[in-house]
This record gives sequence, C-alpha cells and structure tokens, in this order.
Amino acid sequence: MLRGFYGAASGMITQQRRTEMLNDNMSNINTPGYKEDKGSTRTFPEMLIQAQNNNTPFGRTSTPIGELATGVYLQDRTPNFEQGDMLETGNNTDVGLLQGVLPENEDGEQGSLFFTVLNEDGEERYTRNGNWTVDGEGFLITSQGYYVLDEDGEPLEVDNENFMIDENGLVTNEEGEEAGQIDIAYAENANNLVKEGNGLLRLDGEADEEEELPSAIGNDEIAFQLNQGFLERSNVDPGETMTEMMNTYRMFESNQRILQAYDQSMERAVNDIGRLG
Repeated sequence: MLRGFYGAASGMITQQRRTEMLNDNMSNINTPGYKEDKGSTRTFPEMLIQAQNNNTPFGRTSTPIGELATGVYLQDRTPNFEQGDMLETGNNTDVGLLQGVLPENEDGEQGSLFFTVLNEDGEERYTRNGNWTVDGEGFLITSQGYYVLDEDGEPLEVDNENFMIDENGLVTNEEGEEAGQIDIAYAENANNLVKEGNGLLRLDGEADEEEELPSAIGNDEIAFQLNQGFLERSNVDPGETMTEMMNTYRMFESNQRILQAYDQSMERAVNDIGRLG
C-alpha cells in the first residue's frame, strides 16, 4: 500500500512541474523570439515482484507475480527551437531573424541561429529576441540593455536609430557609412543551449568543449535573412498549450483521488482492523 502512496505522489509532482512549465510558456506568449519548453515524462525502473513460499517439498521457492511500476517523473524541459512567425512592427530598431534550410547534424536534425549579445557580466550569450533600441552612447542594445555584437565580438555602434540593416545583417548608419556586421551564431545542436532568463541562452559547458558558438557569417551552407521592422513572435501555440494544461490538471486530480483512496484504506487498516485485534 505504501508503494501506492509513492506512485500517486510522484504522479502529482510530475503534473505539478508540467503545469509550471506550461504556465511559463503561456506567460511568454507575447515575448519576441521566445522558444516554448517541451517536457518528457519517464517512469522509474520497474520492479519484478515474486511470491516467496517456504512450505514446499523442495524448500523455499519463489513464484513470479509480475512487474510493479515505481512512479513517474518529468525528466527534463527541452526548448523547441522551431521558427516563430514574423510580425511587422514598423519600428526601425526591431529585427527579425528568419533562418532558412540549415545543415543537419549527426542526429539528422537542423541546427539553429541566434543573435549574439553581452550580458551584464560581459559574457557572450545568445537570443532570438530582436526587440532592440539605441542607448545614449549610440550602441545597439536589447530591450534588457545587453549590447548587440558584431562579427568581431564587439558592441555594434550605430550612432542613432536612423540606421539601415540589409538582409545579410550589414548595418549602415544615417550617413550611409558601414557601421558593422551583425553577428549570427550557429548552433549545430541547439539542445546544448540552456535558458538563462531574460530571453538569453548560454552554451552548456558540460555538453560542448567550445566556450562560444561559431559564427554563421561567411558560411555558404547556412541560409538566413534579417528583416528590419519585424519581430519573430513566440512559437507557443496558445490553443495547444491550454489543452495540455487542462489534461495536466485532470491527471493531477486523478492521482489526487487515488492518493485519497489509499489514505482511506490505510485509515481503516489502522483503526478498524486494529480494533478487532
């Protein structure tokens, strides 16, 4: 009976964590470039149950009964890096990254492209959020204040908001002079990236020996296009996410009722059967 408690409780914890993940997706449905999380549920290793019988002519024997599940858990949260829809904003400082067909990695999956920025600690990070602005010193920054980098890894100076970006990421200022090339990082395996908050991603040091992603600039095998005055929308599907949230809630309630049934059975075993003894 105690195993039943553990199984029902693990199911409730799993659905609670899935609900938290889905809530995060829904709360970022209007965040430019946000990539939804997908969760995978796994079962703990099953146990083989056997009945022990000592009253046999051959001594102690065991009879297989069957397998016993030991509970479930939410194994991980994996970002879905599929391209989001493009939204025209008309703002000169908004930039949408549209990636084309990319080379496949050893797993047969396409990689992903990202803008490169500097976080508050001066470390290189990656994002798909192209909602930018220009600071008082004329540098191009994200809405959170992170410097947008050029292909040399330096903050991109554009002087003011009257700059132009062509589809390849080449920036010219108001005077028509080249201000630099927006760097586009290429992740052969995007699953090596982990979310860090504020729309930033970093390379998981345990998954890759490289400290930074390689640049896609100058790589003829990588196709992309930058659209000035556009933003990439979140790839969260609100209808699908709401349906998942309802199913998750129902599964949580089912495990809760099972837990209550075990609790009532345990109460009777302790109170009623104990009283008969």
